[in-house]
Amino acid sequence: MTELEAGLRGAVRGEVRFDAGSRALFTMDASNYRRVPLGVVAPRDADDVGAVLAVCRAHGVPVVARGGGTSIAGQATGTGVVLDFTRHMNRVLALDPRERTAVVQPGLVLDRLQEAAAPHGLRFGPDPATHSRCTLGGMIGNNSCGAHSVAWGTTADSVRELEVVTARGRRLRLGQGWSGAPDGLRELVEGDLARLRTGFPELPRRISGYALDALLPEKGADVARSFCGSEGTLGVLTEAVVRLVEAPRARALAVLGYGDESAAAEAAAALLPHRPLTVEGMAADLVPSSAGLPRGGAWLFVETGGESPGEARARAETIVRAASDTVDTLVVTDPAAQRALWRVREDASGTATRMPDGSEAWPGWEDCAVPPARLGAYLRDFRALLAAHGLRGTPYGHFGDGCIHVRIDFDLLTAPGVARFRRFSGELADLVVAHGGSLSGEHGDGQARAELLPRMYGPELIALFERAKGVWDPDDLLNPGMLVRPAPLDSGLRFAVLPREPLPVVFGYPSDGGDFAAAVRRCVGVAKCRTTTATGPAVMCPSFRVTGEEAHSTRGRARLLHEMLAGEVVTDGWRSAEVRDALDLCLSCKGCRSDCPVGVDMATYKAEFLHHHYAGRRRPAAHYALGRLPQWLRWVSRTRASRLVNALARVRPLARAAKRVAGIAPERAIPPLAPQTFTRWWGRLLVARARTGEGRPPLRPGGPRPAVVLWPDTFTEHLSPSVGRAAVRVLEAAGLDVLTPPTRRWRKAAVGDGVSKVLNPLTAERGRVCCGLTYVSTGQLDRAREVMRRTLDLLEPLLAEEEPAHLSFVVLEPSCAAALRTDLPGLLGDDPRARRLAARVVTFAEALERYAPGWSPPRLDRPVVGQTHCHQHAVLGDAPDRRLREAAGLTGGLSGGCCGLAGDFGFEKGHFEVSAACAEEQLLPAVRQSPPGTVVLADGYSCRTQLDQLAGVRARHLAEVLADALDDD
Repeated sequence: MTELEAGLRGAVRGEVRFDAGSRALFTMDASNYRRVPLGVVAPRDADDVGAVLAVCRAHGVPVVARGGGTSIAGQATGTGVVLDFTRHMNRVLALDPRERTAVVQPGLVLDRLQEAAAPHGLRFGPDPATHSRCTLGGMIGNNSCGAHSVAWGTTADSVRELEVVTARGRRLRLGQGWSGAPDGLRELVEGDLARLRTGFPELPRRISGYALDALLPEKGADVARSFCGSEGTLGVLTEAVVRLVEAPRARALAVLGYGDESAAAEAAAALLPHRPLTVEGMAADLVPSSAGLPRGGAWLFVETGGESPGEARARAETIVRAASDTVDTLVVTDPAAQRALWRVREDASGTATRMPDGSEAWPGWEDCAVPPARLGAYLRDFRALLAAHGLRGTPYGHFGDGCIHVRIDFDLLTAPGVARFRRFSGELADLVVAHGGSLSGEHGDGQARAELLPRMYGPELIALFERAKGVWDPDDLLNPGMLVRPAPLDSGLRFAVLPREPLPVVFGYPSDGGDFAAAVRRCVGVAKCRTTTATGPAVMCPSFRVTGEEAHSTRGRARLLHEMLAGEVVTDGWRSAEVRDALDLCLSCKGCRSDCPVGVDMATYKAEFLHHHYAGRRRPAAHYALGRLPQWLRWVSRTRASRLVNALARVRPLARAAKRVAGIAPERAIPPLAPQTFTRWWGRLLVARARTGEGRPPLRPGGPRPAVVLWPDTFTEHLSPSVGRAAVRVLEAAGLDVLTPPTRRWRKAAVGDGVSKVLNPLTAERGRVCCGLTYVSTGQLDRAREVMRRTLDLLEPLLAEEEPAHLSFVVLEPSCAAALRTDLPGLLGDDPRARRLAARVVTFAEALERYAPGWSPPRLDRPVVGQTHCHQHAVLGDAPDRRLREAAGLTGGLSGGCCGLAGDFGFEKGHFEVSAACAEEQLLPAVRQSPPGTVVLADGYSCRTQLDQLAGVRARHLAEVLADALDDD
């Protein structure tokens, strides 16, 4: 233990972490930069903050204050001690509806403040796109703004008083009239009033530099306001009194379509006299085709408010009439539809990191701002500058305030690319200044732009900034290298430490050029995975919502993998215990695959890591017991031992011993095996039909009835055959022929001429199809590939090129369907049969919709409750299921989140508490609160098991519900 660490542990009541894993988690924010801290401290209160500063000052170690780590310019990273305020100092301390103020701590997430204010009809005005994870301390440090700044201004406009601790331990309460000013600040300002009155451009989004002009006497000498945007370089915030605004009772959204973003930009300023709440712009490159927007190549999102929906709509229609040169328009009043459109806009900070062709794009010039009336001209010049440097980017952002966000396809991996990045940055800074703008209009200067501030302010004002920094922090202890005396903008880039050659890996990573490092680079740190509540159908990231630990977020795990590849902090490579421990609580729910704006797929990364981590070593017992579950269950089936196994599992001492040996959580009950497997039932059904003459002729291409192959996954086969039986009943009632996959692989033996071949039943290999899911989730990828190849061999007659494409495989278990759609081609990308099978996998609802479009399900007219399976949400989509439920009169939606069992995860020893907490987030409360007669739906075996074991509720697959209704007709 170092003297610094020992000193902090002796002085601080909060957590002090100097281990490699904790340091690795805080090497980066959402910027291009990387700095390795000495340690991380999570203070409990202002006393802890003062103690940290005292110890670090004694050791000459810098301190960086950090909130959600979503800063895009590098100001939330540092080489000394990082203060993580999100762990403890994260509360609303008071809220006064009459005065419209709130007292908050710096680690409070903005959405939590909005939730506290909403019952009083109030809200905090600024709302960055990262509102679900950014903190008030970070917003004050960066002077954040958000979409509603045209109505409610910046964070500085919403701050009344601030409590800070200076680097030398003084506690100050900052406010107007020089309140809380450190010694020497007033003299500095009063000695240079003329420069302060003339040196700052008049902009609604001027964030760059220190806001020393807020200290002018005509502006009230507001020390709190001048502190905003100082990026943690002047003092450490411990408490804030902020102003709230009245939230409109109703809102409408006018979506205006334009030919391109320049046309939209030209039109934005003219809408401001109508006092909209937002004027946001984005172009088609950032919008999914299903977004439901009006025609156009770019759009303005103009929100209006009112006391009633009619008043809000009338104001939106006024905006539409006032807009010029529109291609098409749309007014949206439905709150759910508005939220869906806003999600498109909010996800742009992530989706912009990929160009339309899939290549990478990066921040660095994320939020320049110019006068709104100059925005169209600026964008044209900006586009020309991009073209001159051979770069690409898609602008979007706060058009009403003249603030543009853009990610650019800089090459930050090679020396020539970094040199071009530097040249472009200088030229763009000159362009922004020429248009009367600010280098930063929202996210701060950090390392990305601080070096270029002299081009905006000139050397005299920069010198004044340096003197102000010296007044507040004479020892340069707080976040050095930001704003004044900055580090070069091209130093410390986070990509420099990654390996240049792709590592040998098992998955194909086709979207990342087969490069695991490129896959890990997908995480840009916007931290959507750090949301503390799941909203709507979202899943990501259930383990973080339970623990609140950065290591258990998708971003945290990606950071650890990044540092594993770098080899500086995490030095054991694939053998890293730090990475293993962080991934241990990853449920492999695949939620990040769809919910992460850049498609980070942590379930795949986890499987890859576990494969290498345990190569040549003994695995945890659960990997053998649960990872090889199909193997054990087939053995039980072949020996007809299911009843014996069930009987032994009911003997408590034997069950306890078995769970201990198998690495299964002692809190879990061992699920019973079905006395008759699905395929055995199916075989007997076919025999019975043959005897009675009910059998149908064999499948013929172009036959009168469409046919599907029903996949007997491990869970349906051995644990829930009732689901398979129900599916057969419904599919046949819908007019489909049902087949099952072959169980023999026919070897072709040569005959007399040495060329011709016949199928020889004596040499046929027996086997069962399997998606390999359990092997993948435990990282047994060699075994998974072997199982998958055997499956493809069995299915080869059905996967031939000439086979009719309508012959699809209906997979009832969502996790198995997802494995066949994604993991199979990912692991066997060199086998064309894998792609053919993946393309033919359909869910139960998809099969009915595709092959029996005229069939009407029986009407149940009952409410439903349950949860959409994580893998269905992430990979398969549930739109056909929703339509099928609606047609059957099953009313109500299913919740999001994760059930927490997640295959083997919830059964593994040590995971029960997290597993149960995940279920308690949405699923169990929804089921408990449902009225009598509600149908509990869960298509996944894990979800049904979790409900059974934690709530005593029997949930059913949709196929079972429909089959029962058929029997009742």
